[in-house]
Amino acid sequence: MSALPFDPSFLKLSPYVNAASKALLGVSPTDFRYETGVTPLSTWPIVIAGTIGYLASVFGGQYLMKNREAMRLDKLFLVHNIILVVLSGGLLWLYLEELVPMLWTKGLYYAMCDASAYTQNMEFVYYVNYIIKWVEFVDTWFLVAKKKKLEFLHVYHHALTMVLCHAELEGRVVMSWIVITLNLFVHVIMYTYYALTALKIHPWWKQYVTTLQITQFVIDLGFCYSNTWTHFAFNYFPHLPNYGACSATDFAAIFGCGLLSTYLYLFVEFFQKTYAKYKSGKKTSKAGGDASNGKAEGKKTK
Repeated sequence: MSALPFDPSFLKLSPYVNAASKALLGVSPTDFRYETGVTPLSTWPIVIAGTIGYLASVFGGQYLMKNREAMRLDKLFLVHNIILVVLSGGLLWLYLEELVPMLWTKGLYYAMCDASAYTQNMEFVYYVNYIIKWVEFVDTWFLVAKKKKLEFLHVYHHALTMVLCHAELEGRVVMSWIVITLNLFVHVIMYTYYALTALKIHPWWKQYVTTLQITQFVIDLGFCYSNTWTHFAFNYFPHLPNYGACSATDFAAIFGCGLLSTYLYLFVEFFQKTYAKYKSGKKTSKAGGDASNGKAEGKKTK
């Protein structure tokens, strides 16, 4: 394939990120490597401890807030969500800077499966995304401080997405970009919605954020199961149909598919419970309102 039909260099964020990375971390993204035990937050004991610490802070926080009034943290909540909109949008843009030329010149299979598609720049951005998953724990702490109802889905998703990001980094899963870019796109929209609610604006499209999340997981799983099948078929059962090697460790491939499957199930269940129940209640309320109006009008005519 030919090169891109235009020069997108003037749109690039990567030169600024490279300069910031060198200044703050002393390393360029092109030289970055996620090394277990060397890179910060890169070992399983730290990941497990972080997950346990998150859960302890959530349930401990709920206990401490039990007899206290809910905190009003609208300004902090607004700042938090604006930061996450900017981080998610910026990270998505950095992915596209790497992915668009790669997809254009080498195709989808290369970008999904070839080990050489796992560039140092991509690994650096994967790592930044992983760090953001630690930052997103703050989402739950806001809910605890404001004494909002905590759904199982929320806590489960926040606790294990950080674990998933570590597993995919350690397993050097080439197709990680599919899951992450979709997730970042959804997060730009979702955190924009929450930023608006902090401004006392309640957009009508809340339901469609959940619909978008479900769509995201359906697409993720289509690629995930396809790549996992070809990974195992190529390496262990070459007589089965496959489209070649797909770079990943066995554990990362199985864990990723399994966890994303539970996400899809829980989000669908949440959607049905929340919005089907809401619509049902709305219909019942409307019917009850009509009946009440009839009775009221009857009284007036007497």
